[in-house]
Amino acid sequence: MELTLTTPALLFPAISLLLLAYTNRFLVLAQLVRDLHARFKEEPDEILSGQIQNLQKRILLIRNMQILGVCSFFLCVFCMFLIFLNNYPFAEFTFACSLILLMASLGFSIKELLISAKALTLQLSDYEEIKIKN
Repeated sequence: MELTLTTPALLFPAISLLLLAYTNRFLVLAQLVRDLHARFKEEPDEILSGQIQNLQKRILLIRNMQILGVCSFFLCVFCMFLIFLNNYPFAEFTFACSLILLMASLGFSIKELLISAKALTLQLSDYEEIKIKN
């Protein structure tokens, strides 16, 4: 395979969109944590405490997703610089590392989505009971 300047550049839009999505998720969770923390301070509740702990895990995952995504982006740029210097063996290695970091970031994203879905399922667990009562 021939590695040209355009090959790592193809990842730029994908990584940029991923980082934007990760940032949006982080901002939504941060606001939710603030709201739940304020409610917890007013009226401590075990359910709120569990939700806050769940959100803390998710925020750490999103932080890791963002760090890996930024590192992947950095390695793509560095790879392009190495291609510019005609250092193709190291450029190929750097590009491979960039792809691995991007896959790891996506893996963390899957884990965060699974935790998110589980949290929503727990939140709706009493839905049937409330529905029957009403």
